[in-house]
Amino acid sequence: MTQSDHALAARISVDLNTSVPPLAQIRQWLATILADLAEDVLQDLMLVCTELVSNAYDHAGAPRRLRVHRARDRDSLRIEVDDGSPDRLPVAGASRLGSFRGRGLIMVDTLSRRQWGTHLSDGGKTVWAELPLS
Repeated sequence: MTQSDHALAARISVDLNTSVPPLAQIRQWLATILADLAEDVLQDLMLVCTELVSNAYDHAGAPRRLRVHRARDRDSLRIEVDDGSPDRLPVAGASRLGSFRGRGLIMVDTLSRRQWGTHLSDGGKTVWAELPLS
């Protein structure tokens, strides 16, 4: 089992309780923990994580959490970002922050090969995406 296989065997989870999104730290953390991933997969993972975390800060309230793990019985990574705003659902290509925004989920949609969505829960939601490992 390689280091990235070992790291992905368990769920990797980070609380996002800062006032601004810790995007650089997330990218650095992913690059360190998942260094054995192919470079293109790692770059896609960083982009999707950055977009989903940014959206949780821009469009939703706390509490927030990021999780990354290997999807069960699939050759893919699953990224999940929880937030405390179940009433604010993401829409690809649209942003309440202006017409110059809203393209991030289009990138997520493309990179995940349309494998993304939202799960509602009591007091919050999870926005998730799955990235193929090959």
